[in-house]
Amino acid sequence: MKHELCLTRYIAAPRAALYRAWTEPEVLKQWFTPRPWTTPVVELDVRPGGANYILMRGPDGEEFPNRGVYLEVVPNERLVFTDAYVNSAWEPAEKPFMTGIITFADEGAGTRYTARALHWSEADRETHEQMGFHEGWGKATDQLEALLRGA
Repeated sequence: MKHELCLTRYIAAPRAALYRAWTEPEVLKQWFTPRPWTTPVVELDVRPGGANYILMRGPDGEEFPNRGVYLEVVPNERLVFTDAYVNSAWEPAEKPFMTGIITFADEGAGTRYTARALHWSEADRETHEQMGFHEGWGKATDQLEALLRGA
């Protein structure tokens, strides 16, 4: 798809465990940002039209607040969210950046996990790639796998 970045991986855990990791704030805080970054604030209203707020904090105290709205929620299968809106009242964002599509599909004894980032423009996709999409989302997924293994 045009303007897309994608990460897909087999994870040796059931879909329900991955879905829980994306939808329960205290679980998401444990893996969402690549260390040494942290995710100290997570507010999720996981339903179509529900808002989310995720604050990412860097090791030097820099903060990146992210607000968005869920567009589609299919428990244990699919989450679609966007930053085009900043709260559940459908307030448009000043500068939308992406729509995220997270899918969980049965594969063998585990799950095929796919995270897609669809951008509004080629420039946004390039910016996200230069920001370290593959490395950052890859490290976060490593942390997610470790958490699900109980490591």
